Amino acid sequence: MASLKGIQACVFDAYGTLFDVHSAVAQHSARLVDATAVSTLWRTKQLEYTWLRTLMDRYVEFWQVTGDALDFALETHQVSDSSLREDLMQAYLGLSCYPEVPLALKVLRQRGIRCAILSNGSPEMLAAAVENAELGNRFSAVISVDPIQVYKPDPRVYQMAVDELQLEPAQIAFQSSNAWDAVGAAVFGFQVVWVNRFGQRRERLGIHPAAELKSLEDLPGLLDD
Repeated sequence: MASLKGIQACVFDAYGTLFDVHSAVAQHSARLVDATAVSTLWRTKQLEYTWLRTLMDRYVEFWQVTGDALDFALETHQVSDSSLREDLMQAYLGLSCYPEVPLALKVLRQRGIRCAILSNGSPEMLAAAVENAELGNRFSAVISVDPIQVYKPDPRVYQMAVDELQLEPAQIAFQSSNAWDAVGAAVFGFQVVWVNRFGQRRERLGIHPAAELKSLEDLPGLLDD
């Protein structure tokens, strides 16, 4: 696999890339008849609502989007347990990070590569996730879409990382496990690494990431010194 050249910073999507979005339901799986189906639908609707709200110019912060998506998933699966709903929302604030993440970030920092998060998450949600995973000292910046009130893959979101890091798009490696996010970032001009954790097919949108990995473990080796 070809290496990425001229990279000065690595910017990471948060949910699904650094943090396991299904770990919230996993904490309470015994209380659900089909935990996998609930978690999958919750995530699907969460993403759909971000796209729809951006298109309709009806922004609300990601915490509300997450709650609305959960309500849809629970109602679909005929779950009406309000205490479970509250527990699942709180669990989303403490998502597990994927096991290779801490070391990968440590190696990047040791090599002088700045690391940042660029996420749909609200500032409070991101702060909670980073603190829970004990990754607070690994990031130069944690960037939320909340100040501009649009969601990925709107190009204005990716511009936030350029403005924060004061780099050209081509100097930034952008990592996402979400194929649609990887495409959006590539269109913007980042050198994109698609972290294809689940063996998904590529999107048919006419553009491809610069590299594809199964996890972040091999990311440091992908970057030219």
